[in-house]
Amino acid sequence: MSLSGVCVTAVESRPPGVLGGASQGPVHRPFGARVKAFVALTKPRIIELLLITTVPVMFLAQQGVPDLKLVLLTCVGGYLSAGGANALNMYIDRDIDALMDRTAQRPLVTGMVSPRECLAFGITLAVVSTLLFGLTVNWLSAWLSLGALLFYVVVYTMILKRRTSQNIVWGGIAGCLPVLIGWSSVTNSMSWAPVILFLVMFFWTPAHYWPLSMKVKEDYARVGVPMLPVIASNKVVARQIVIYSWVMVLVSLLPTPLGYTGWFYMAVALAAGGYWLWEAHGLQNRAKAEVTGVKLKEMRLFHWSITYVSILFVAVAVDPFLR
Repeated sequence: MSLSGVCVTAVESRPPGVLGGASQGPVHRPFGARVKAFVALTKPRIIELLLITTVPVMFLAQQGVPDLKLVLLTCVGGYLSAGGANALNMYIDRDIDALMDRTAQRPLVTGMVSPRECLAFGITLAVVSTLLFGLTVNWLSAWLSLGALLFYVVVYTMILKRRTSQNIVWGGIAGCLPVLIGWSSVTNSMSWAPVILFLVMFFWTPAHYWPLSMKVKEDYARVGVPMLPVIASNKVVARQIVIYSWVMVLVSLLPTPLGYTGWFYMAVALAAGGYWLWEAHGLQNRAKAEVTGVKLKEMRLFHWSITYVSILFVAVAVDPFLR
């Protein structure tokens, strides 16, 4: 990759044992700690957010309660697929993870899991999840799941992340695909309803992640990853967040006039979206005044973004029962 030289040089300057443990493999590690380490490779907290966007769409597709066995199989398959993608992401990014404060305790960095084990674990989860989807749900969902995994690992992690500030914009497509998987698992087909919700997540992703990137931009700068806040001022980043936020909120209102949802979803989308825009513009105003000593408080929008998507998709699930 184009910035590999920067990363290698930085890793070589790291104190012995920080990354060296990962290359030597785990030695005399407690079984319980090893299990926790393999679970950590899947990034469970991120997967929780993906499932929050998957299951409600199943309710929308069914226009009621979907088959609970199907929900379980879709969730298990989705977890294994996303977990495999996250493990492979950690395998590829193990050089820069050792240099960033927020990733310094990941299993490959601490040596709790060896790179070879991580690679085998990620590939195994990818294969098992694809077969699970194909054999127990349907093959459309299986290919969408595999496509999301490959997009995240190859397009985002290997190609975009270290090359362009638009990495999270286009790389975020992988995190939007669970919406389509939720719909296809019930209908074995596609519709404009999940496509619209896919677009909501597409515009949500940069507006969600850039505030966090503003907080930890020194980490990304240290390893040469050109996240937008690394190469642009806070004013520019905040303006981009506001633009994406407005588009996201406007797109989120489309399902009701197009007949896919009713009054309840629209009311929730308006309220939650309105508060999001309040927070986004607040961040922009603070970014403009930052030179005067005003704190940026960028994590307010980051934390709200998680609450927002949870509220919106709960409304997606509840709405069919109120129409």
